[in-house]
Amino acid sequence: MPAFIIVQVDVTDPEAFATYRDQVPPTLEPFGGEYMVRGGEQDVLEGDWAAARTVVLKFPSVERAKAWHASDIYEGPKALRQSAAKTNMLVIEGL
Repeated sequence: MPAFIIVQVDVTDPEAFATYRDQVPPTLEPFGGEYMVRGGEQDVLEGDWAAARTVVLKFPSVERAKAWHASDIYEGPKALRQSAAKTNMLVIEGL
């Protein structure tokens, strides 16, 4: 069953975040991950949505999504993201 990682991002260091953004795509491939949403314009229709940027990644399963997040290949980019942005991230099982 597919799984999605949903990320709310508030960039605090645009230059470092741009480097992170370039490093991520090759880390997704070994885990079957792909972008569904990568930033873009967003309009809040209801409630509060504090993040300025939203990213949605799709993986073949929750296990593959978690494996990517914990992987050695994503370790460096993840540390860069954590230093360049404030984020909320979750994984959710899809249909």
